[in-house]
Amino acid sequence: MLESDYRREMLNEWAKHCLKDSGHTIPDNLKLEIISGDASFRRYFRMESIPSYIFVDAPPEKENCKQFVELAKIISRAGLNVPKIFATDFKRGFLMISDLGNILYLDRLKEGTGGEIEKLYGDSLAALLRLQQIKCDLPFFSQDLLLQEMNLFTEWFLERELNISNYKESGFKEVLEVMLANAGEQPQLFVHRDYHCRNLMVTCENNPGIIDFQDAVIGPVTYDLVSLLKDCYHRLSFEQVSIWVDLHRKRLISVGCLDKTISKETFLRWFEIMGFQRHLKCVGIFSRLHLRDSKERYLADIPLVIKYMLEAKERYHELQKFCGWIEEEVMPKLKARRFIRP
Repeated sequence: MLESDYRREMLNEWAKHCLKDSGHTIPDNLKLEIISGDASFRRYFRMESIPSYIFVDAPPEKENCKQFVELAKIISRAGLNVPKIFATDFKRGFLMISDLGNILYLDRLKEGTGGEIEKLYGDSLAALLRLQQIKCDLPFFSQDLLLQEMNLFTEWFLERELNISNYKESGFKEVLEVMLANAGEQPQLFVHRDYHCRNLMVTCENNPGIIDFQDAVIGPVTYDLVSLLKDCYHRLSFEQVSIWVDLHRKRLISVGCLDKTISKETFLRWFEIMGFQRHLKCVGIFSRLHLRDSKERYLADIPLVIKYMLEAKERYHELQKFCGWIEEEVMPKLKARRFIRP
């Protein structure tokens, strides 16, 4: 039996035990139905005919259930909508949590009208402001961690995905220095780390539902804002992004999270350079998901992320050398591999 099947059987028995303890009558033949396997090692299930709960399989050697549970309590106390925790088995990596529904932000953004999309972003920006005001003891988003993220680009995307090893003269080293300096200039607040349309659920009350927050840190003020507004899975116009970035700047000032002397131009630069850092990371992760985890579907998201990076060079001269190298050395390989259509 495959390890995943074995874990599923264990989770199935644990889920039925939890439901019985909660007063449900459970037929012996009732089975868990998978609803999602995400970009991590976690899997999510529902029990047939009992849709009120989600059962999580998170292998303890690879995922941190305790951190998820502790952060769920902290974020919930801030009045935000996160899963409630009903039962845990940290030794095996099982959770029983509340069900936030089936509708991802991504699904609604693809189909929604202009007014509906504006409402969704309004809700998510308001929730982000509350999230950033949370005070708690978390690891800092250190320069080592920022470097680890950016080096995923060279290790997994350039070297392993595209077989490009000669990038010493690309300007990548200089870009790393710019990214680290930019992150260090910013106020350090609560950071979700993956605050985007695949980790936000559309809910009837207290929208959005927020998931996948177990890797939260204390880090740069613009990191989550970039994740949301320069989303790897859904594109907004730069004009709209600029409007919402400045609105968020003003709100951060109003709640005391940002000094009032920080100008619109300074904050936008922080945001865009932070975006470049995050997009280096994301391209590397998408390649790792393909090569290590056999999740090829994430390759389709690489072109948009590269597009974000190349657009930024028009506004920031520090990025021009490296982006020029990407255009000359990387883009032809992407087109040849049909990541990007000629």
